[in-house]
Amino acid sequence: MLVGMRHLSTLCAAGVNRLRYFLFPPACPFCQRPLPEQGGCCVCCHEQIHPWPQEHCQQCGIPLPSGMAPGPCGRCLRRRLPMQCSESLFVYSGPVRQAVLQWKLQGRDHAVRWLLAVARARIQGIIAPADLLLSVPMPIGRMRSSGQHHAASLARWLAEISGAAWDWRVLRRRGSQPRQSALSGIERRRNLRKAFAVDADYWASAGYQAKRIWLVDDIQTTGATVYHAARALQRLQRPVCTLTLARTPDGGSYD
Repeated sequence: MLVGMRHLSTLCAAGVNRLRYFLFPPACPFCQRPLPEQGGCCVCCHEQIHPWPQEHCQQCGIPLPSGMAPGPCGRCLRRRLPMQCSESLFVYSGPVRQAVLQWKLQGRDHAVRWLLAVARARIQGIIAPADLLLSVPMPIGRMRSSGQHHAASLARWLAEISGAAWDWRVLRRRGSQPRQSALSGIERRRNLRKAFAVDADYWASAGYQAKRIWLVDDIQTTGATVYHAARALQRLQRPVCTLTLARTPDGGSYD
């Protein structure tokens, strides 16, 4: 009788799966084209997803020829940056750009979560469990109006993958600055010059003993945001690194 019940249970499960497939057929997380099975993306979108080159300047993250990586590059030899290393997971173009915009403008995070799952091995190779992930803070007014803190969500997802701790309260936003996307490169840097501060009291009470601090943000364009946020974190006297989900091909000028 137990064998028969197990057989019936298997048949029922198969029937439910067929019904689920019929009602909710698998689709590409980026363009929504139908897929033959769950878990992937269409060939067209897959060909347009480009991981950020692993051969890059360790400090600022710009791609370098294989013989020159990990740098430092010429720019980093001429100037001092507040971060010791910079990493990005994907090039901000094509389906990756579409996924980020869907997430930020429509609250749909499925495609972004898919990208993180694909990059799981690379994330675990970058972030150590002893590290601490800190998200770039949003202005309070903007966070209240949108109901989301994208950098904090990204830091949490990266922590789940890497086993590191994460926090969104250590680094705070001061004042209310215009959106970076509406400004030129030089204006972006000036706009954020005094925008970030460490909550020293909270940091002391939290008692973090992290070997490295990873500053997490969703997109890097000119690099002005991570530059000024990393400068604020220097007072914690820990090595500061930056990690972004996606980065524009020219997103390493920091001006």
